[in-house]
Amino acid sequence: MAEVMAESRNRYLKEEDSIFNAEGDSILFCGDNEPFMKSLINGDMKGKLQMIYIDPPFYTKADYKATVKAENESVKKHAYSDRWEQGFPEYLEMITERLMLMRDLLKDDGLVWVHLDWHAVHYVKVIMDEVFGHGNFVNEIVWTYKSGGASKKRFSRKHDTILVYSKTGKYKFFAQKEKSYNRQFKPYRFKGVEEFQDEIGWYTMVNMKDVWNIDMVGRTSSERNGYATQKPELLIERIINCCTEEGDICGDFFCGSGTLPAVAGRLGRKFIACDNGELAYSLTADRLRKLGINYRTK
Repeated sequence: MAEVMAESRNRYLKEEDSIFNAEGDSILFCGDNEPFMKSLINGDMKGKLQMIYIDPPFYTKADYKATVKAENESVKKHAYSDRWEQGFPEYLEMITERLMLMRDLLKDDGLVWVHLDWHAVHYVKVIMDEVFGHGNFVNEIVWTYKSGGASKKRFSRKHDTILVYSKTGKYKFFAQKEKSYNRQFKPYRFKGVEEFQDEIGWYTMVNMKDVWNIDMVGRTSSERNGYATQKPELLIERIINCCTEEGDICGDFFCGSGTLPAVAGRLGRKFIACDNGELAYSLTADRLRKLGINYRTK
């Protein structure tokens, strides 16, 4: 891990610096994403990213830790803080400034995906309507999952929301398919309708709906690297597959545990990933190294 940390020595950029080279290498950067994105824009990356996915702080007003292994024992270390001295206005200002930069980095036929939950998603949607245009709203994806914890005062909160916007209204999209089971799991035998059968019953294949039931990263999962808010690879894989092709560039400016760069690299996409937390940077770099995914740093 010491070697990984040494790579982050140039974590602070001037806005006029250019970080992307002619070869189009994937990039992992440790530092503030605002000057980093400005550097990309002032370089040669304006309008070059096919998709951007971010999983920013949710405005939970809490601190988060990561569980990392050190000398054959698990140690909890500070990952990031989701506390805001000036409250909600400061948080919304942070999000707004970065969304405007992402709009400039996005290709005309690209999509931006913003992953949040009930704390702030409705406010951020209004901001995205302003930044990207109300008419460029594409989807509100509901990611539902099982997790611990319940309340007797309300229905259990077991979903996140992912807002999807385009830049111009003309965007690259490849519909994904899913199983739709027939009523009572019996065959319909409708003319012209192709049906299939599995151990559950009869079904047809339909275009995927906007509610996704995907398991969280479990404690025993091979994906798990100890980061508190790690997202599952299947979730990010679905997003990347529906709006990019091999060789396209994917961006993530709150990369956290490194799921997007890991999946993008595995699927033959380039990535530009950034996080302000040195622990997140280290965990992501280690994850990419284990997967044999090449990238460069600045």
